Amino acid sequence: MRRSTDDLPEYRSRVRGCLLGGALGDALGAPVEFEPIRRIRKQYGLAGLTGLVADWRGEVGLITDDTQMTLFTVEGLIRAGRITVDGPAHEGETVAEEPTLTEETAAVRRAYLRWLDTQQHSAPLPVSSTSSAPSVNEMVRTGRLREQKWLYSKRAPGNACLSGLRHQPESAPVSPGLPGPVNPDSKGCGTVMRSAPFGLRARSARHAFDLAVECAQITHGHPTGYLAAGAFAALVHFLMEDEVRRGAEPLAQAVRKAMDLLATYPSHEETTQALHAAVSLSATGDPSPEKVGSLGEAWVAEEALAIAVYCALVHPEPGDFQRALLLSVNHSGDSDSTGAVCGNLLGALHGETALPAEWLAHLEGRDAIVELADDFAAQSVDGHEVTEAWLRKYPGA
Repeated sequence: MRRSTDDLPEYRSRVRGCLLGGALGDALGAPVEFEPIRRIRKQYGLAGLTGLVADWRGEVGLITDDTQMTLFTVEGLIRAGRITVDGPAHEGETVAEEPTLTEETAAVRRAYLRWLDTQQHSAPLPVSSTSSAPSVNEMVRTGRLREQKWLYSKRAPGNACLSGLRHQPESAPVSPGLPGPVNPDSKGCGTVMRSAPFGLRARSARHAFDLAVECAQITHGHPTGYLAAGAFAALVHFLMEDEVRRGAEPLAQAVRKAMDLLATYPSHEETTQALHAAVSLSATGDPSPEKVGSLGEAWVAEEALAIAVYCALVHPEPGDFQRALLLSVNHSGDSDSTGAVCGNLLGALHGETALPAEWLAHLEGRDAIVELADDFAAQSVDGHEVTEAWLRKYPGA
């Protein structure tokens, strides 16, 4: 949807908040991913992690595949251009030759192929060909984001994400509730951890949900895997709505609205049950890693979403950002993904001013993330001008 120029400063702050917040949660949890809580406490003390720590490389603030793929989701949406920004103003209105969701999905899939290229090489490769027809690599190796050298690093990418993107030929998405054609039994959290951007400027919550579902099916075919991604995207969309954000308990309200929407889709039960458990648990008193652990270990999509939602619900205020993220990573399991999703949620709700400056100072790729967020926000505003410089960064946008 288009926004007015008056809305740009606040909207840009919340896009930055979502992307930087997710990256902070990712970097915070990465050093303890795969570690049980007892080992985390043994190494860092009874409270577990209390801030950013060095990973096995001795580096602080490094992001993982979660943030990498989220950034390429943003880039795909930018390069989809008018497809994702313009559209019917309300239900029933039509626009001549409006592109279908499948066209949006194709743009995002090409962006994911650019990410896949970063996982197969140690640095950006030049585009060269002796053929008059462009090769797949030539079509993929375009734009500014894939030139970022710091993205050319394997950070424990998920097997389903890798195998799904190597799947040929390209497969059309199925209707919600059916097993998808790619990795039909996989519901790993790789669907959820990359899907926040779909909610940042979708035309409606259902559009955000459906687009996230289609793009999740690029790599994961289990209905719970892609429906959890849809629910997450819709939740982000609701957090971006002024009516929700300015109301009482905006996060809790957004969660309820996302769950109501989720319930309209077949095969929603696993994701709905996980979110119900998170909401109920948030009302039971003081949070703890043990309570987080009761929701699962987050290797699968619905558990990752539920843990992130729980941690955000028990620490929903702008001043609680660090406490929420620390809770979201101090548990046994996929700590970077739960940290990333929790950071996406609270960053979208509160904007970049809620993010701790002392953590941001160490964040890998911070400037590139800010630039991408600002470009995404600028494209969403009325009167955005497509220049030659813009098209060099985002060919086809």
